[in-house]
Amino acid sequence: MADEAVCIETPTKFARRTVAEATVIPLGTLLEMDAGTNLCSASNADNDKFGGITWEEFSGGEGLTEVTVALDGVWGIDCTAAAVVNGALVNLAGANQINAAADGDFENGSIVGRCEQSSGGSEVVRVRLLGF
Repeated sequence: MADEAVCIETPTKFARRTVAEATVIPLGTLLEMDAGTNLCSASNADNDKFGGITWEEFSGGEGLTEVTVALDGVWGIDCTAAAVVNGALVNLAGANQINAAADGDFENGSIVGRCEQSSGGSEVVRVRLLGF
């Protein structure tokens, strides 16, 4: 995986998420949550349900099936080619990427947080996770 999120302000809210035992998930990976379970994997599509950002490396193949994720804090996260503005809500938009949220993104669970700087697109921006 590439373009993992970089922690700027340390989070205070964490959760444990279930992951596939054999999957390697780097530190700072934006996770998507399965629609019906607590099972998470690396995000890969627009409007995935946000499961948190990995706070630890998950090396896979060790018999473990849980990883700690951050639910708040400020992170440097890669934007898609679409512009985002300071203060806008952002959602999962692909593999470790965000874009500006649209109507319905709260309901589908894809909101990551609030953007703290504007971007013309295709760059890393500050995002404050909303803690849920």
